[in-house]
Amino acid sequence: MSIELLSPAGNLEKLRLAFSYGADAAYMGLSDFSLRKNAKNFTQADWQEVAQLKQATGKRLYCTMNMLFDEHSLARLKEQLPIIKTWPFDAFIISDLGLVPILQDAFGDSVELHLSTQASCTNSSSASMYRKLGFSRVILGRETPLEDIRRIKDANPGLELEVFVHGAMCMAYSGRCLLSSHLAGRSANQGDCSHTCRWNYQFMGSEALQSVLASGELALQEEQRTGVYYPIAEQDGYTTILSSKDLCMIDHLAELKESGVDSLKIEGRMKSSYYVAVVTRAYRKALDADPDWLSYREDLFNISHREYSTGFFFGHGNIDPVMGESIDKSTSQGYIREYLFCGFIGKPVAENTYALDLKNQVRTGMRLEYIGSDEVKIEDEHFVLLNEQFEPIEQADHGKVQFLKTDKDIAEGYIIRRETMVK
Repeated sequence: MSIELLSPAGNLEKLRLAFSYGADAAYMGLSDFSLRKNAKNFTQADWQEVAQLKQATGKRLYCTMNMLFDEHSLARLKEQLPIIKTWPFDAFIISDLGLVPILQDAFGDSVELHLSTQASCTNSSSASMYRKLGFSRVILGRETPLEDIRRIKDANPGLELEVFVHGAMCMAYSGRCLLSSHLAGRSANQGDCSHTCRWNYQFMGSEALQSVLASGELALQEEQRTGVYYPIAEQDGYTTILSSKDLCMIDHLAELKESGVDSLKIEGRMKSSYYVAVVTRAYRKALDADPDWLSYREDLFNISHREYSTGFFFGHGNIDPVMGESIDKSTSQGYIREYLFCGFIGKPVAENTYALDLKNQVRTGMRLEYIGSDEVKIEDEHFVLLNEQFEPIEQADHGKVQFLKTDKDIAEGYIIRRETMVK
């Protein structure tokens, strides 16, 4: 069985893009029970379109219910089970074990359960216990190194393993802190917390550390660890001291396959539609060994991101960069965004003329780029913008009936973007 590529779907548009840009499966949340409450998520009004999309593509769909349920939310879940049963879900992602008997009673013992990464399963014994409880897949904690993934798989050959391979990483959640592991190499999750948060820190300016820091940068130095610097960024009087790097494992897919991983998960239900499309297609091309996959990989730098790293896959301790500083930018620069997502190419309405579905303004004279699931990019500086009466206009905006005329070979659904440099 080939390894699964699993993409985030924060709403219906992102679900369509995840499937059309190469995902084998997508994960989504229902409005009342998702840990990502700020994502738009899905409501019953989306049911018909989701069902049609799943039937048309034949791809898998997972329902994320990874919040911890109090009595009120548990009662609400039980009330809504008859409606939830009508959705075309292939599995449920949960972290609260109280949901196991509830879902088994509602869907039968054959219901497919995936253990959320929120459960922090990081060893073979825990994985075995969850398997006995009825889970067919475990989404391992982000702290799990490749060598341990191999051991977990060897000890549980019938259990599917899923790991996050791209996107944001947490510094801490529910008291499970990663600061100690990052700064001292001692894991708080394994009972060896160095109480890093209580250390004494001093701000160090670039004037004192010209050989280490660029002009205008700051760093923290701990009282007992002189000469060990933790670079930080300060903008408008605030710093990103607790901001972790972003995860990117696209250069290490062979090692992930060798470790026994069954599913590669992209983080980002709250990220943009542009992010979902670009990241999904890059990993799809890499997994398929597409001759041009490096070009799609390069596009990972054209989405909003922090410095990329390999997380803890190659061991605990400092989070190692996955790509050289000459290619990527420093975490101290905060989020890096080199392109602005402008919208989508709509249906063709005449020869070389297409409707526009814009999210951001487009003006005549700009250099636009169009990207598709199998098109790295097409540059265009000579397009013509048209209003509802098909008259030329200088700019097109979100929410209006507008058209684009071009001699480029594009198609409905292509993404429109333009270069920018926002940090």
